[in-house]
Amino acid sequence: MKSSISFIQTIFTIITILFSISFSISYFEGGLNLINFALGLLGGAIFAALLIGFGSTLKKFNLREFNIAILGLFFGFLLGKSILFLLNGVLVEGLSQNLKMPIHFITYLITSYLGMLLTLRASEEIHFCIPFVEFKQNNRKKKDILVDLSIVTDSRIIDLATTGLLDQHLIIPRFALKELYIQAESVDEQTKLRAKRSLEVIKKLECLTTLDLRYTETDFPEIKDSMSKLIHLARFLDTHIITSDINRIQQSSIEGIRIINIHMLSNALKPITQAGESISIKIQRYGKEARQGVGYLEDGTMVVVNGGAEFIGETIKAHVLSVKHTSSGRMIFCNAADETGLLSDEEDLPLAPNVDSPKSYFAL
Repeated sequence: MKSSISFIQTIFTIITILFSISFSISYFEGGLNLINFALGLLGGAIFAALLIGFGSTLKKFNLREFNIAILGLFFGFLLGKSILFLLNGVLVEGLSQNLKMPIHFITYLITSYLGMLLTLRASEEIHFCIPFVEFKQNNRKKKDILVDLSIVTDSRIIDLATTGLLDQHLIIPRFALKELYIQAESVDEQTKLRAKRSLEVIKKLECLTTLDLRYTETDFPEIKDSMSKLIHLARFLDTHIITSDINRIQQSSIEGIRIINIHMLSNALKPITQAGESISIKIQRYGKEARQGVGYLEDGTMVVVNGGAEFIGETIKAHVLSVKHTSSGRMIFCNAADETGLLSDEEDLPLAPNVDSPKSYFAL
């Protein structure tokens, strides 16, 4: 495909340069001379470069979108004709020819733009076919994803973006970007550092050519709260929101906007530990109940070990009893195993009576 495009661009450039040279020799004074030849050569090269550059900006458009734009242009032309027909006998008839031309030009310009814009926005609602393009309502339209500021402070968004799941769906609000620039000039060093790190993450996302990161200029100046503004924008654009702030989860159920939390996504992709398996865990602190120790796996999963209080600071073997899922992640409950194997039944410590409440297992 790329070689074919390069071949077409080369042929077009040669033809354009030859045509430009022929034009300059035929219409410029002096005929065939070095100056006219150079002007034709330079003019043809510049014109070809401009058109090729303009064509490269259209590489993200397909034939369907092109035909939709042409259809919108046709509708805009008909609308302009109708408006001028109505105005002909009222306003334009008594005007001079010098004023008629600008009025015609401005009317066609506005109606053509509106026709193309409205047709593009309503393309999913058109239910007929024309050659090379089919218009039909897409009931399974994939929504775009609006970026919350908290997500760009988490570098895991780069790894997620490289998977291709977010390709052509990620949108960053300009007002959020402006807020980051303001924070980058803050006197507070921690806020300043966090903002600069977020801007670096955005630059890395921009470098992912397949991601097609987009920006939206839509703003709601009357709304001061950043999250409320983001939710209003998500409703206006009909998008989801991606965030790394756990507090956003509760708000999403109230506002009716689907919020994708990267922490929940990370927890969902963690390897599932089954009851009866053995794991190695370093006991880091005491648990809530007597003789309980608490450790953490590499992915941050909390492990509560019955009998682990005797091994603070040591890495021991433990046998999984059960796995509990909470809003903040998973918790694994185990029995400690000594060198001879699992602790005897007399040494086994039962889980706390209120096992459904994970908060009772946090250390004092």
